[in-house]
Amino acid sequence: MGIFELFSTRKKRLNGELPDVYKYDVLPEPLKVQIVQIVIDTIGLKEEYGRLSSAMMLYEHIHNTLCKEYGVFTLGSNQKNDFSNVYDYFLTERKIDKLLDVIELTFKVIDNFVRLRQNEFTNHLKTKQTADEAINELNHRFKAAGVGYEYTSGEIIRIDSEIIHSTVIKPALALLQGSSHFDGAQNEFLLAHEHYRHKRYKECIADCNKAFESCMKAICHNQGWSYSPKDPAKKLINTCLSNNLVPSYMQAQLNGLANLLESGLPTIRNSNAGHGQGTNVVTVEDDLVAYALHLTASNIVFFAECEKKLP
Repeated sequence: MGIFELFSTRKKRLNGELPDVYKYDVLPEPLKVQIVQIVIDTIGLKEEYGRLSSAMMLYEHIHNTLCKEYGVFTLGSNQKNDFSNVYDYFLTERKIDKLLDVIELTFKVIDNFVRLRQNEFTNHLKTKQTADEAINELNHRFKAAGVGYEYTSGEIIRIDSEIIHSTVIKPALALLQGSSHFDGAQNEFLLAHEHYRHKRYKECIADCNKAFESCMKAICHNQGWSYSPKDPAKKLINTCLSNNLVPSYMQAQLNGLANLLESGLPTIRNSNAGHGQGTNVVTVEDDLVAYALHLTASNIVFFAECEKKLP
């Protein structure tokens, strides 16, 4: 069915009344209803006499997976089917992490299963939108409601700045996902986002560093450059620089980048996440962690794009 901009929505947008600061701890009730409607439009509700339809099999999978992970037998109470069990639970739950669990698992199913059998869902089950349309609408609804999350690369990740997300984070994820030799870096970068969403800030910074190091190790391995799997970020940076990862006429900028990287992400990690915290509890601030994530993404994009230009 997609998105239809009502008069009242246009008026709010023109008057500057739509939210421009993201929230992370609550899903507004209208957004929860809209998400359930997206699910119905994409997976459907059709039942078949004598056997479960593909739609009902997917809802059964979603319900059983959540139940097993939560250690319960059912999410509902004497509900007539798995769809009701899952999404009635979703509409009444208040804990943001559990709400995002349901969204992420549901859209993983849409992203993987529905996408592969799109013709069956569109033609036989008479669903109203494709997997791509559903994901795009979900992310649009998140943004319109001022909720700072997005479904991308198979996961729900947190967004702090729409500009940074669209120009830095998404290109980094696309580059990592598009090259098999970056699989390790991709997993670590997504894990960093997972830590960030759950406010495990020190773990997030540590995995940012791992992702950055893995990106450089992947380039070194792919290019046949000598390096050790135990090399830290600073040494890997020097290896990349000595092998002319960027053109020689950029030497001055290259030295500046090396200084930035050494004093940026690796230093953040070594100061706050990589060593014992002693007698005092070290608190890592949210903005510092966001900086580490964005710096990681910027460096990944830069190095990966530079590798593409190598002979």
